[in-house]
Amino acid sequence: MEPTMANALTIAGSDSVGGAGLQADLKAFEALGVHGCSVITCVTSQNTKRVSSIFPVPPDEVASQLTSVLEDVKLDAVKTGMLYSSGIVRTVATHLRGVRAPIVVDPVMAATTGSELHVEGFVDALVTKLLPMATLVTPNIPEAERLSGVKVRDERSARKAARVIMELGPDAVLVKGGHLKGAEAADYLCWDGKVVKVSSPKLDVEVHGTGCAMASLIAGNLALGLELEDAVRTSKSMIFKAVLARETVGRGVPCANPLAVLRIEAQKAVMLQELEDAAAQLERLMDATLLPEVGTNMGYAVLGALEPDEVAAFDGRIVRCGTRAKRIGCARFGASKHVARIVLAMSSRDPDARCALNIKYSEDNLTLCRKAKLSVTSFDRAKEPKGVSSMTWGVLDAIDRRGSVPDIIFDRGGVGKEPMIRLLGRSPREVLFKLERIVANRPRG
Repeated sequence: MEPTMANALTIAGSDSVGGAGLQADLKAFEALGVHGCSVITCVTSQNTKRVSSIFPVPPDEVASQLTSVLEDVKLDAVKTGMLYSSGIVRTVATHLRGVRAPIVVDPVMAATTGSELHVEGFVDALVTKLLPMATLVTPNIPEAERLSGVKVRDERSARKAARVIMELGPDAVLVKGGHLKGAEAADYLCWDGKVVKVSSPKLDVEVHGTGCAMASLIAGNLALGLELEDAVRTSKSMIFKAVLARETVGRGVPCANPLAVLRIEAQKAVMLQELEDAAAQLERLMDATLLPEVGTNMGYAVLGALEPDEVAAFDGRIVRCGTRAKRIGCARFGASKHVARIVLAMSSRDPDARCALNIKYSEDNLTLCRKAKLSVTSFDRAKEPKGVSSMTWGVLDAIDRRGSVPDIIFDRGGVGKEPMIRLLGRSPREVLFKLERIVANRPRG
């Protein structure tokens, strides 16, 4: 018997530039290893700057496409995008009535470029016919305001809008709050009698196709069997990477890249080899004057890392052996939560800053850092709030006060805490280059 793939269906408009619509949906399914089926609702003439025209597919032809898919394919999830008119909404709702799979409704009303993607009567049909069938509805802020009548200006009003939309009948609502003020791109998932926040670092950039890809990633993860909240959180991490890896396709808004996760996964073996190569250089460069009492480690994160298992480091650290450094284990992802906290914190402020190394604190070493013309800042453990991760708070405090990621962040320790210097950079090669500059400034002889 041949192995079967999970199947997901997108019912959406075609985007001629390929950045949004069903083209983005199919890329999102492919990124998850889910087979994508498609039903076209509209053919749009658009690019990264504007929508020139919309040709709605006649409802009878939409019905024909749906019938062809549904009579043959066992679906594990459905995602709807641009439905445009009340006639198309009613056709889709009628055909999905007997589907026993999660239905994710992205209530598309406008393009990223600002063009309207629906006509009069669409919203009423969506509310009365499709939302009561939805497993999840994923409005952005303007869509949430239209559906709920609530002005969304902050977290409190976003949560209120989500609860109001729940009263329209879906099992769950995800209000996407990426354009709200704050350091985080926070979405609000209302389901099972609660509202939970799902967030990632905010990127100050407008990107085409994020809403389509996000809803499709959630549908794909549901098709793979994830529970709803897990599907949303996993998809949030993936869309963050898709925005970081955005592609400049034309002369307007860049396009999200849902396939970024595949490229990042493919780079992991190369990253581990970079750390293995760095280990030999660390053993050559580091001696007792540079090695902390607790040993050291080098952490290296994938692009867009949000979790410790997306940061590679050495098992067992790099420790002192006589007067020299000796690494104990091999490089692997998830090997060190400690160094991962440092890397994740700094990359949340600058996604290109993805590598860190601890070296021993001393006034002599600090002087060497400054002689090497490295930028230096610090944090004070005495000011650490209660109930926070020391490393996360300290690194963010130092970066935010400086306004950018420096070369060096140090602290002078605290009760039971060894003082430490942290050397930061974009890659193991860059961190090693900075370490060599430090070593080169030692007195000769």
